[in-house]
Amino acid sequence: MTTHKGTIGILTGGGDVPGLNPAIRAVTIRAIGEGYRVVGLRRGWAGLVDLVPDKDADNSLNFQMLDEGVVNRSIRTGGTLLHSSRTRPSHLPRKFVPAHLTGEYSEDVNDVTGAVLKNLDWLGIDYLIPIGGDDTLSYAYRLHTEGVKVVAIPKTMDNDVPGTDYCIGFGTCVTRTIEMTHALRSTAGSHERILVIEVFGRYAGFTALLPTMAGAADRCVIPEQEFEVEKLTELLIQDRDRNPNRYSVALVSEGATMSGEMSFEGEGTDQYGHRRLGGIGDQVANQISELSAGFNNGNRIEATSQRLGYMVRSGVPDAIDSVAPMAFGNLALDLVLQGTPGRLVSVSQGVYGNVSLDVVHGPHKVVDIEKYYNTERLRPNYATFDGNPLFLS
Repeated sequence: MTTHKGTIGILTGGGDVPGLNPAIRAVTIRAIGEGYRVVGLRRGWAGLVDLVPDKDADNSLNFQMLDEGVVNRSIRTGGTLLHSSRTRPSHLPRKFVPAHLTGEYSEDVNDVTGAVLKNLDWLGIDYLIPIGGDDTLSYAYRLHTEGVKVVAIPKTMDNDVPGTDYCIGFGTCVTRTIEMTHALRSTAGSHERILVIEVFGRYAGFTALLPTMAGAADRCVIPEQEFEVEKLTELLIQDRDRNPNRYSVALVSEGATMSGEMSFEGEGTDQYGHRRLGGIGDQVANQISELSAGFNNGNRIEATSQRLGYMVRSGVPDAIDSVAPMAFGNLALDLVLQGTPGRLVSVSQGVYGNVSLDVVHGPHKVVDIEKYYNTERLRPNYATFDGNPLFLS
C-alpha cells in the first residue's frame, strides 16, 4: 500500500496568464518528490464549490490527480491546465449555487465557505496552494483565517498584488506589448497616423509604463494619474513632427481616466464587484482626431486605436514567466515542508522570499508617480535607475 506524507491541493483563479502551467508543474514535481500526492482543483474556487463529497459522484470537472505525466505535457503551453474562474465562494449568487447545496444556501448572495471547508476535508487536503491575483488571494486569506493551511502564489498581468515585486504573467504581458506595438508601427507609419494602444492595467500602470520605457511608445497614460487629452494630443503631434516617418504612439492603460471615470463595457459586474473595463483607447483616439487640427495648423490628423486585450495573455510564457513560476512553486513547497502556512511567496528587490498572506488586504501596488512618471510629459521618468527595483515596483 502506497503511503503519502500528505495531500497538497493547487488551483488557479481569475484571468489566465502564461506561466501558470510552469508553476503547477513545479509544485507537482517537487511535491511528489517529497512524498506528497497532489490534487488539482479545477476552475479555481468553483471546483471546491461544485464538488459533491461522495465517492460515487462524478467530480471530473471539479478535481483531478496530478502527476509528472500530466504536468510535463503542459510546460510549453500558455493558460492553465486546471482551468479558471472568477467564482467567489463568500459572495456566491444563488444562480451559481450547485443543486446539492440549494437547500442549505438559498439567499440571493450566499457565503458557502462551510461547504468549501467540508470539501477540502473530504479531499484530505493538508495544504492548499492557490495561484491568483488579489481577488483569488483575498478568499485564500479567508480560508487561512478558518484554519486551512494556505501557501499562496501571486499571479496577475497588472503586477499589482502587494507584497511582491513580481507576479506571474507580467513578464509575458510586457514582452507581448512591446512586440505587438512595434508590429503595429508599420500601419501607423504608412498612413502618418497617431496610434493609440489600449493595454491591461485596472489600478496600476506598470504594463503601460515599462513598455514605454523600453521604447515601444512615445507617451503613456496610466490609472494613477488623471490626464488631459488636450495635453496628450499636443505631445503626440510634437512626437509625430519629430518622427521622419510621421507617426507617433501612445499606450493607454484600460483603467486610465480623463475625467475621473473609468471606461466600462456594460453595467454587469463579476462576483468580486468588478465591471468589465474597455473602451478608453477608442475614446482617446476619437478625441485626439477631433482636437488635432488645433495643434497642427488647422489640419486634422487621423488617430486610430487598437486594444491588445487577450493577445498579450495568450500563447507560451516568455523567459521570465518560465523561470519565476518554477521558483515560486519551489518556494511554496519549501514553506509546506517547513510547516509555515499563511504566507505569500514573493520577489523583493530581485530576491525570492515570502511575506505574510494578510498583505493581500492592503492597498493595490501602484506606480510611484513621483519616482517613475513625468506627469507633465506623460511618459516615464528616466532621471536615475541606481537603487531602483528591476520592475520599478
